[in-house]
Amino acid sequence: MTDHKTDLYALDLTNVVWRKSSASGAENDCVEIAELPGGGRAVRDSKDPGRKPLRFTASGWAAFCNGVIAGDL
Repeated sequence: MTDHKTDLYALDLTNVVWRKSSASGAENDCVEIAELPGGGRAVRDSKDPGRKPLRFTASGWAAFCNGVIAGDL
């Protein structure tokens, strides 16, 4: 069985495009998201872009988003 998390963390993020919400303020204290192959996402803190980003598989990202929308997180 393939370990998709290991695969995600092996990806080189040097050239990914980071984006943040258009609702972000001028303080630059936001979360930035980059799309990864296979529908995964990488997430980082804009105040600390050198810190290793979190990475989600497509299904993990969907579960996270659904939990936020439902108010579970």
